[in-house]
Amino acid sequence: MYLLLLVCAFTACTPRSIREAQSIVAQADSLWHQGQMYDDSTQLARTYSALHAWRAFYADEYAHACYHYGKLLRAKEDPVSAMQVFINATHSRTRDYHILGRVYNNIGDICHRANEFDLSYNMFKRSAEIFLSDKDTLSYYYCLNDMAYELAEQGKKDETFEILANIECHCSYEEVLVKIFETKAVACLYAEVYDSVIYYTSLYTRKSNDPNSILLRAQAYSFMGENDSATYYADSVLAVATELNNISNALYVLTNNDATKDKDAIREVAADRADAQKLIEIQRSKLAQAVQLLELDLHRKPNLVWLYATFITLIIIGAVLLSYVMVKRRRHQLLSQKISDLEIKNKEIIEQKRIQIEAHCMRFSNSKDIKSDLCWSDYKKMCDIINQYFYLLAKKLQLDYNMSEREVRVCVLSLFDFGYERMADLLFYAPTGVGKLKVRVARKVGTTAKNLRHFLIEKAINN
Repeated sequence: MYLLLLVCAFTACTPRSIREAQSIVAQADSLWHQGQMYDDSTQLARTYSALHAWRAFYADEYAHACYHYGKLLRAKEDPVSAMQVFINATHSRTRDYHILGRVYNNIGDICHRANEFDLSYNMFKRSAEIFLSDKDTLSYYYCLNDMAYELAEQGKKDETFEILANIECHCSYEEVLVKIFETKAVACLYAEVYDSVIYYTSLYTRKSNDPNSILLRAQAYSFMGENDSATYYADSVLAVATELNNISNALYVLTNNDATKDKDAIREVAADRADAQKLIEIQRSKLAQAVQLLELDLHRKPNLVWLYATFITLIIIGAVLLSYVMVKRRRHQLLSQKISDLEIKNKEIIEQKRIQIEAHCMRFSNSKDIKSDLCWSDYKKMCDIINQYFYLLAKKLQLDYNMSEREVRVCVLSLFDFGYERMADLLFYAPTGVGKLKVRVARKVGTTAKNLRHFLIEKAINN
């Protein structure tokens, strides 16, 4: 119940900007699942900033905002800002492992475009591990292929084929099994096994008219000296390619392999490639800055000042609490000792009172002239004597039980443990009537005639 109230209170106190940000994230997620991108950069930037301040409370929403905003920044050719956003997502402590896996995958792709293949490999590996922990096997195998692709780019053909063999052995997704043909083609290109490049790209292009695969065929034919085929596929790349690297490489093939062009046409192609190269250099500069951000984040030493401060604070609080507990315990021990001492002292006082009462009872019961010693004929004086020697017993009986004179006298004689005949003599009462009178008095105080004396002694001692 208390937890529900706390959640309701927290929700009620959520700023309007956070609620709006959550709505934008939900819209972006919906478009993403439909294969589209949320392209309102202003709204995404505002959403990202709003959730950044509350990321400790909305880690999952923040990670999603980072993913969508980072993807949009990449689409707008701003890899530096995109990398920073993705890095922030990795520190969000989100438990949405699918989105976290995609974040690392994007980081790996940025590193790949910067030709940082080792770093890209590590990012794809981290992405694969996260997808595997989330039981997303399709994404996991795609990441394994990405890792193999980075090895292929470095000319590590054997390591590349080892990973791809693992995919072929365990993966049942046709789209992944087709994709690995491209990776095999790249590995073979760098290993200078050009006929294998043609073979694997032919398998891949049957399923996908991908510019990368077509370019690989153009490059392979170029290295093999088959200029017509190289030129044909290079032209095919230019017809469909949008990435500068593919365009530049295709133009390079045309510059060196197209024998049908005159010098002016070749110069024009070379000029186009030079323009593409300039744009590529601008991109690489941005990508290099993005990679530097990642390397700084990977190698930065964690700021432990807050941890030390927290630790010291906890020690101080612990010491204060320990001191408080020890003081309270000491006081409790002293109080317990005082109570114990008082109990012992009280027992001693009670025992002394009991001894005194018994002594006075014996003196009066053995008196040869009890009427004179007790001023029996003067009720008031008799009560004063009883109060004096028996701790105000007569007064207690009168106040607490509203006893009459005769009832008080019965109690006094019962206290002295007089027999019925002696009591009858002093009360001017028949012996048989004394017994009934004693029973009636005992009932009035809540006890029996047999226990009346014990009751009176306790009454005198304790009240």
